[in-house]
Amino acid sequence: MAKNIAEQIVEMLENANVKRIYAVTGDSLNHLNIAVKKSSIQWIHVRHEEVGAYAAAAEAELDGFAVCAGSCGPGHVHLINGVYEAHKSHVPMLVIASTIPSDEMGMDYFQETNTIKLFDDCSYYNQMITRPEQVQRTLQTAIQHAISKKGVAVIGLPGDVSELDAEEGSTSAQIFRTNPVIRPSDDELKSLAHLINESKKVTLYCGIGAGEANAEVIELSQFLKAPVGYSFRGKMAIQPNNPNEVGLTGLLGFPSAYHAMHEADLVILLGTDFPYQKFMPVKNKIVQIDESPERLGRRAKLDLGLAGDVKETIKALLPLLQEKTDVHFLNEQLAFYEKVKENQLAYVKDFGKEDAIQPEYVAHTLDRLAKKDAIFTVDTGMCCVWGARFITGTGERKMLGSFNHGSMANAMPMAIGAALAHPGREVIAMCGDGGLSMLLGDMATIFQYKLPVKLIVFNNRTLGMVKLEMEVGGMPDNETDMINPDFAMVAQAMGYPGKNVHQPEEVEAAIKECLTYNGPYLLNIFTNPNALALPPKIDFDQVLGMTKSMTQLMLGGKMEEVLETVKTNYKHIKGLL
Repeated sequence: MAKNIAEQIVEMLENANVKRIYAVTGDSLNHLNIAVKKSSIQWIHVRHEEVGAYAAAAEAELDGFAVCAGSCGPGHVHLINGVYEAHKSHVPMLVIASTIPSDEMGMDYFQETNTIKLFDDCSYYNQMITRPEQVQRTLQTAIQHAISKKGVAVIGLPGDVSELDAEEGSTSAQIFRTNPVIRPSDDELKSLAHLINESKKVTLYCGIGAGEANAEVIELSQFLKAPVGYSFRGKMAIQPNNPNEVGLTGLLGFPSAYHAMHEADLVILLGTDFPYQKFMPVKNKIVQIDESPERLGRRAKLDLGLAGDVKETIKALLPLLQEKTDVHFLNEQLAFYEKVKENQLAYVKDFGKEDAIQPEYVAHTLDRLAKKDAIFTVDTGMCCVWGARFITGTGERKMLGSFNHGSMANAMPMAIGAALAHPGREVIAMCGDGGLSMLLGDMATIFQYKLPVKLIVFNNRTLGMVKLEMEVGGMPDNETDMINPDFAMVAQAMGYPGKNVHQPEEVEAAIKECLTYNGPYLLNIFTNPNALALPPKIDFDQVLGMTKSMTQLMLGGKMEEVLETVKTNYKHIKGLL
């Protein structure tokens, strides 16, 4: 019996080593669903397509490729946020956007959308299949685009087309996973070496693009006596075993990395597309090395911009360099970093009080008790801050988040993808109460697939980062408070244990119980809503804005909240100003 197009697509996905498809089935997807049922691929029935897209994005970041799907109209529209996440994070993902019958297109049919327009801004490849002879070539090209360009590819698939008889194509069906060696030319390397050799104080700043070059970065930093800063996405790969690391900079970072970059004669940006221009130095020389040359110079004024893989570039560069002997600059930055870490520990030692547990203490305890190869996912907002500052890279741990797209509600969905892709690993989702409640329904997916995900809810009863943004902008926070359900009872209703933690002295035992439980577990920790996360560089305008907002709160009768905010963050503010 002849294969239909849905079966042909699934067979090609099997050959591409796809293990699962995240989707909600229905109408136009049903033939693909049945084809998957007869294959080695697992259909993961999420409750909301956005969750499926986030889960696929997590799997793609961990393993190099993943697939999600949505049925016609609202189904594939729901995918869009997670699709943007994958594309902006440069992870290879295929989206199958099934759609209305092909003969109804352009007639304002029920659930009709234009998939080409819809996904155009968040994909490298985006085409509609309308004929059997297209299938093999289009799908192979889509996957090739996703893997090679590191982003999203979309195929539109009308429901009626998926049930047509398949036709073999005359072009390749094989997927080519190439691994070329990319580095600057010899002349470019000589120019870079000359610039480094004539600079007395060098700082390295690394992003996720340097993630496979930990050993080479360490060797270079030791050769140049250079401190090493890193972005949030680069932390888990660059921090481990690195004696010269000085932390991360940016909105979530430390003064030490900011200081090391601004005090250097030369800053070398390695595999980073760090977006916050205000944190970049402007008075020293800057070199950027990235495998994608189109990114060069768009974040800072460069003296030299080079295209190359970080590992291969450093290996080719080292023989051209003169080893530096002056360690004064490096030691100065490392000493400053030690003071910053001591200041951070002041929050760890201050546990907080009933229903106002310090989130720093919670994150530090979680870091200490989690396994050395744990996979962490962090919700956008305050959980990102606590993850960035208190979760330590071991060389085996991973941390996933919506670092480029910056969307709420990503931690729990990403934990689903991570747990399915790596069933032997400890998966910990650091959830905000706002983020978890946004996609609450897929807590049921965790139970349905018996995923041992640990949901740690930093329940501060507010949209914490938004509150901070408003206060720094000189506005009293408005409509940021959250009246939450009892998340522990919600977990129990979903089928697995949930526990509320109100007292600081309960935290360590509760986290131990959660992490050792054989199955999914939710820990709902009532954290301090007035804990702030100030950036490493505080402008006078920000101080003025905070002063204005605190004054407005006092005039509005919220004196107790003002006093609590000042008391909670006095050590932090004192340590940074």
